[in-house]
Amino acid sequence: MRPISIYDTTLRDGTQGEGVSLSLQDKLNITERLAEIGIDYVEGGYPLSNEKDAAFFREIRKRSLGETKVCAFGMTRRRGVRPDDDPGMRALVAAETAVCTVVGKTWDYHATEVLRVSLEENLAMIGESVEFLRRHSEVIYDAEHFFDGWKANPEYAASTILAAAQSGASWIALCDTNGGTMPEEITRIVGEAREALRQAGVDGDRVRLGIHCHNDCELAIANSLAAVDAGAEMVQGTINGVGERCGNADLVSVMANLQLKKKGYQVLGGRSLDHLTELSRYVYETANLQWRNNQPFVGMSAFAHKGGMHVHAINKAARTYEHLDPSLVGNERRILVSELSGRSNIAALTEKHNVQADRELTDRILAEVVRLENQGYQFESAGASFDLLVRRLAGTYRPHFETIKYRVVAGDRDAGTHLPFAEAIIKLSVGDSVTLDAAEGNGPVNALDAALRRALQGVYPALAEMWLVDYKVRVVDSAAGTAAQIRVNIDSSDGHDTWGTIGVSENIIEASWRALVDAVEYRLHKLDAEAEGVEGQDAGENQGDTGGPSATAGAVHQNSSAAGR
Repeated sequence: MRPISIYDTTLRDGTQGEGVSLSLQDKLNITERLAEIGIDYVEGGYPLSNEKDAAFFREIRKRSLGETKVCAFGMTRRRGVRPDDDPGMRALVAAETAVCTVVGKTWDYHATEVLRVSLEENLAMIGESVEFLRRHSEVIYDAEHFFDGWKANPEYAASTILAAAQSGASWIALCDTNGGTMPEEITRIVGEAREALRQAGVDGDRVRLGIHCHNDCELAIANSLAAVDAGAEMVQGTINGVGERCGNADLVSVMANLQLKKKGYQVLGGRSLDHLTELSRYVYETANLQWRNNQPFVGMSAFAHKGGMHVHAINKAARTYEHLDPSLVGNERRILVSELSGRSNIAALTEKHNVQADRELTDRILAEVVRLENQGYQFESAGASFDLLVRRLAGTYRPHFETIKYRVVAGDRDAGTHLPFAEAIIKLSVGDSVTLDAAEGNGPVNALDAALRRALQGVYPALAEMWLVDYKVRVVDSAAGTAAQIRVNIDSSDGHDTWGTIGVSENIIEASWRALVDAVEYRLHKLDAEAEGVEGQDAGENQGDTGGPSATAGAVHQNSSAAGR
């Protein structure tokens, strides 16, 4: 098993991506998570560029990271300046990291036209910078635009990495900076670079090659794997592939492919990869980014099955539509329900209701799903609403309250200051009683939610431990303009489980009310089952909801909560 070192640059290269920003505490927390799973190198940032990165290096020294090495990133010395006098060089040394990563120019065109230095001066900048830093730490040399440079002038490109190798670099990372190189070119050029260093007398055990790919042709992962096959022993990239332009190689997929799909390679010292999904979502949440549902290996949809034929096959032999066991990367299988579903989907999703043997009932459930989806419903992310639908059709649904009427008023509190207000009044029947209550809110949905809680908490005090964590609105048919059907999805949580509900109407308030009522009813039915000692599985675990409290944090940040609706 050939070990492949993993070099994470999420904290530096990743934050160059549009919409990606991390606080100092975010960077410290992510570093600790990366160290927990055994990432070999974590690039913390560029200490000369901003105070936050400088503070990161001061603070990270106080943390225990095991065998994970923290890297400070910088550029070669400036032209005409000795390394000892260069502010960038001094900042790298002051970071006091185990490793310094320094980037230099490989492409002759870039050196002469962008840096405006001679080719000889560029070589001196590389060699002197590496030699200076080597006195203080291990050095990784990033050969910027390596593949463009090699294709334009292979002799000069070879001389740049040779300058780094002969000056004491432990690693030379070959960078596809423009992200435009094809896998077959990566394979060929990495092999030629290895041979050029060997012929120059460079010890391959002392100086090893790495790969750093950008994703502009959506080939960063394929190119990274091609480089490993050609002899590279380090892969640089970011968690979830975040980064400038189209991003970097996604280390999540790189690690999963190397350890679980390809033969003869090992990452993270052979540790299990069953924390990959958790790590991926943690980084999304910390960076306030929306999850990529179709992300391979760790996405919500990576092992989700919707077509009836697929689900039928999965129930008999999982590997027919799953290339590996989802638990190997910490993910799980999900069965979806839609108008494309067959009886196998319904049977899988209604197992806890023990109705799968009732063919007539499963047919009625499927027909109702098809009917509702024609109206704009989607139950993939509304497992709790689907659960209630099954209960209604099976005759086991017991409403805990009935809506008599509700009214919402919203507008300007003061025409001069334009301060908004929203008030909701609701009238419910709860058992033999009728209750009337009202509440204010930041928006009409927030006011409805508050009024519903006030009306019910006297009878159902456990509702105090339930809250909304996400609120999304979609137009079902945009061609209808303002008269279009509106779909509202609400995610709710009780601190242990999270469940999704849905409402559809031409009136956004009505759609929101339906989703709110389903959310409360699901919570109350769940409490009934717990009180009766029935171990009910949360609908969210099988039917597309977000799973648990930690899994929804990113959605809370990314989407507006109901408080402002």
